[in-house]
Amino acid sequence: MIESFVKDYLHNDLRVIREAVLWKLDGLCEYDIRRPLTSTGTNLLGLVKHLSLWESRYLGEVFGRPFPEPLPRWDDPAERGADLWATEHETREEVTDRYRRVWKHSDATITDLALDAPGHVPWWPRPNVKLFNILIHTLTETNRHAGHADILREQLDGSTGTTAEYADPRDEALRGAQLRKIERAARAAADMDQSSGSS
Repeated sequence: MIESFVKDYLHNDLRVIREAVLWKLDGLCEYDIRRPLTSTGTNLLGLVKHLSLWESRYLGEVFGRPFPEPLPRWDDPAERGADLWATEHETREEVTDRYRRVWKHSDATITDLALDAPGHVPWWPRPNVKLFNILIHTLTETNRHAGHADILREQLDGSTGTTAEYADPRDEALRGAQLRKIERAARAAADMDQSSGSS
C-alpha cells in the first residue's frame, strides 16, 4: 500500500515538473530558446535536451531497459557537454518530441518495476541502486533544471510560474517598486557590513 502511494506520488511530481520545463519554451523564438544566457552557455532548449538524455539513461540503461534510439554515450569525451545545447540542425520539435518519447519510456520503467528493483549506475561511486533512489534522483535533477529554466525565462520576458495560468499578474510598476525595495535593502546591508568591518 505505502509503496504504491510513494511511487504514484513521486511519479506524478515528475510528470508535473516535466511539463513545466517544456512550458518555459512556449511563445519564444528560436534564438531565445537557444541563446546562452549565462557565462557557461546555459539555455532553455539545452536544458530540455540535457534532461531527456539523462532521464533516458537513469530510467532506462540503469535498469537494463535502454532507450531504443541512439544517444551519445555518457563516457564519450568527444560528446561531453553536447547535451547542454542544440545545434542549428536540431529543431525545437526534435528535441521536445524526444523528451516526450523519453517520458513514455521512463514511465514504463516506473510503472513496471517495484521501488526496490535493482539497477546499476556505472558512473556513480556506489553503482548499485534501487528504482526508489533513481526516481528521487531524477525528480531532484529535473526540479533543479526547472529552477534554472525559471530564471532564464524570467530574464527573457518576465514570465514566471510553472504554467501560463500561474504567470505573475503584477504589473510592471509593482514589480519595479519591489525591485527597488530589494535593492535598497541589499545596499543597506552592504553598507552595514562595510562599516562594521572597518571599526
